[in-house]
Amino acid sequence: MRLLQAFGLILICFWTVAAGQSTRNEPVPRAQIQEAERLLSEQGFWTGPIDGILDAGSRSALIAFQKWNGREVTGELTNDEIDGLHKSGSPRARELGYEHVEVDLDRQVLMLVSEDGNVRVLPVSSGNNKTFTDEGQESIAYTPRGRFLVYYKETGWKSGPLGRTYYANFISGGVAIHGSRSVPNEPASHDCIRVPMFAAREVSKLLKLGTIVLVYDKLSFVSALDWVKNPKLKEAALASLGAEIDYAVEPIVTKSKSIGVRRPLPKLTRS
Repeated sequence: MRLLQAFGLILICFWTVAAGQSTRNEPVPRAQIQEAERLLSEQGFWTGPIDGILDAGSRSALIAFQKWNGREVTGELTNDEIDGLHKSGSPRARELGYEHVEVDLDRQVLMLVSEDGNVRVLPVSSGNNKTFTDEGQESIAYTPRGRFLVYYKETGWKSGPLGRTYYANFISGGVAIHGSRSVPNEPASHDCIRVPMFAAREVSKLLKLGTIVLVYDKLSFVSALDWVKNPKLKEAALASLGAEIDYAVEPIVTKSKSIGVRRPLPKLTRS
């Protein structure tokens, strides 16, 4: 009798677990996906069209939401995630009052911050802190912390010994914010800050030369408020970097017209 009772309990547990798995694996209705996209967008997570289709933009926004809120990063929309969206609020930047970019390395997200404090949030993948060799020299894949300026920009795809970048925006030496087909949920780059492909071109348009970029973790943060209060300090810092766009044409002004000369720049492409 006891054996039969135990067997019955096992069957009940089995069917309960199976039913739970079935519920979790059932596809989310389009109306709920659209509602999730709306909530993600309203909270500042960069999604694509709010159309009820779980595309690259929607999944990217969901991953950024999961990263920001310390949830399990799956990129999968479930009833639990929808419930979490209803209970959560918008991410908040560390500094307010001016347009800039913040990269939170602990959360692995990038925030484009407007003057009024609104944000657009993307998931990123930064340096994995592992050792790698570049042109015979051993280095550590470390994304530097601090305050930076976008001082050099590339358009389209560029290739180098460490991989390919898409619409790269350089902030420190060979370190850039750029699009990549591989943006894992964890740090994986040589030192760059990878962003999803669907947003890379738009990010590059928004990151004009001279854009302030704050890169930080829980142990380090450098403010750029003195640059904002005294723009000449920022201008001097940018001038010292020799800001350039792509291998682009440099204007040379003559008495009668402006002509262009193409000047090669150092090979900076990383990934």
